[in-house]
Amino acid sequence: MGVPTLAGIHHLKLPVRDLRCSARWYGEVLGYRVTVEFVEQGELKGLGMEHPDGGPPLALRLDPELAAAAAGFDYFAYGVPDRPGIEALAARLDELGLPHGGVHRASEGWILPMLHDPDGHEVRFYPHARHEDAPTGPHRVHDPGPDMRIEPLV
Repeated sequence: MGVPTLAGIHHLKLPVRDLRCSARWYGEVLGYRVTVEFVEQGELKGLGMEHPDGGPPLALRLDPELAAAAAGFDYFAYGVPDRPGIEALAARLDELGLPHGGVHRASEGWILPMLHDPDGHEVRFYPHARHEDAPTGPHRVHDPGPDMRIEPLV
């Protein structure tokens, strides 16, 4: 059997404590809009959201216990086109008064970490564009950060 054919990300799903609060945050901060509501036994349990300019579909699922347990974890990272795009995003977050970790060089490109949604999930961003001297092929990153060391995997 060969490798299965995959077609990107269908959607991302996050557990949240308050559906409307999280939907508002993802709408105001990243531009998402609600496109579907999931009602179970008369109670709103989930929201489907879409992004108008290339972001992956996002699902929010009402699960306060799981949301609290996952606070601080970065389930996924959003991609942005390039370094100017990630810097513009950091400037937007500054304008909104949202704390974040700033744009930093990462092993292959740049990173904008430490943005947190209302449930404390860390939301990270990486551009798809890579450094000119980014490693090619499998590699190991030692101590990510300003003093990181990168070596090929053998």
